Amino acid sequence: MSLLTRLKTYASFVKIEHTIFSVPLVLSGALLARWGWPSPWTLFLMLVAAAGARAVGMGLNRVIDAEIDARNPRTQKRELPAGMMNKKQAWLFIAGATAVYLAASALLAPICLKLSPIPVVLFAGYPYLKRFTALAHLGLGLAWSLAPVGGWLAVVKDLRGIGEVGWLWFFSLCWVTGFDIIYATMDEAFDRQQGLHSLPARLGKAHALQLSACLHAVAFLSLYALWRDHFHTFASFVWLLVVGVALIWEQLAAGRNPEFAFFKLNGAIGFFVFLLVWGGLA
Repeated sequence: MSLLTRLKTYASFVKIEHTIFSVPLVLSGALLARWGWPSPWTLFLMLVAAAGARAVGMGLNRVIDAEIDARNPRTQKRELPAGMMNKKQAWLFIAGATAVYLAASALLAPICLKLSPIPVVLFAGYPYLKRFTALAHLGLGLAWSLAPVGGWLAVVKDLRGIGEVGWLWFFSLCWVTGFDIIYATMDEAFDRQQGLHSLPARLGKAHALQLSACLHAVAFLSLYALWRDHFHTFASFVWLLVVGVALIWEQLAAGRNPEFAFFKLNGAIGFFVFLLVWGGLA
């Protein structure tokens, strides 16, 4: 296997493109912290840490769920079940990503290094949760909701004023939990057959999507509270409305095309949130 092919395999293994969901939240948290752009060095380290944490989290998910993925027709072509990678290679990749994540965290601030295990523990725990509770989606929401908190800490370098990022944290929690429920609808029948606990398997697709819609409504209200407390510009309000429209579109599309709702719209929503925060600083 050539180096380029191997790199492509590793990038696909951790779905590196999904970093697009968390990076805008990290940047938004950083902008809230200093009401302006962080230094280029801090920005670089933040992005490296975010990418590293994301790679560790997804890598652990893939290794832990390898046997389940091998039984699921939708996921059988993933790198481990398909034999494009073995578990030794996967663990070596995870170790490398962990080293990068910890190094970037240490260079950002001592508190970032001290708190760095928290996202890893949450990401590692998430795949186990679905083995015994339908609230597993909340585990992923908790893990990803730390993105804006991480951005804040990277700039402020202590817990001083951390409550300022609270509404953005709560938005992230509800948003990610809601879209993970949408994602789980693609495996409703498989999860039920295998005894896995997801809300679509427990409640049925229709009721699960109703709960997802409620979570996204709460997410929007949280974002409105953020705008109300921090921003008063017209540009920021426009982006708030855009996020609201995109969340409604996601819910409308979820029943018919969950892949579009999950992969396409959520990538855009993250950047809309970032533009809301950036526009509020004008």
